[in-house]
Amino acid sequence: GLVIDGRTLNIIFQGGLEKEFLALTKHCRSVLCCRSTPLQKSMVVKLVRRQLKVMTLSIGDGANDVSMIQAADVGIGISGQEGMQAVMASDFAISRFKHLKKLLLVHGHWCYARLAKMVIYFFYKNVSYVNLLFWYQFFCGFSGSTMIDYWQMIFFNLFFTSMPPLVFGVLDRDVSAETLLSLPELYKNGQ
Repeated sequence: GLVIDGRTLNIIFQGGLEKEFLALTKHCRSVLCCRSTPLQKSMVVKLVRRQLKVMTLSIGDGANDVSMIQAADVGIGISGQEGMQAVMASDFAISRFKHLKKLLLVHGHWCYARLAKMVIYFFYKNVSYVNLLFWYQFFCGFSGSTMIDYWQMIFFNLFFTSMPPLVFGVLDRDVSAETLLSLPELYKNGQ
């Protein structure tokens, strides 16, 4: 691991040592920036996003973490004694740091699996609907007449095709939460 303070970050950013800093951080499993300003925190996140082209996640609990949370792809705010500024600026909010594991490993896996199934369902629905209209044009001699009344099409999209994604979104859990917490490598396999 690498622990770096605000003064050292200031030297890195003012001295043009960003590439050397990133080369060093690539060899570390974790990097901890302490005693740094809010601007330095956001600059580190932007540097990692820009140079390494990776998805970033920032976690903060106070007003000094807002710029870092907003600079990241995913921001997590921890509500606590320092106020609600970080929570208001974040994508996700948790009450304690210990809930981060469940948020990432369990809810992240479920969300990823649900979104993948929803995209497949979206393509299935649209391909089947367009295929129906395509073959109807052969039947009517390409006259441009509509096969389905507009109200029927609205009700079809509203009632019949909106229910499966809602049901899957609420009920679908491919692996139990206990299994996901005990086997964190399942998160990588899902991707």
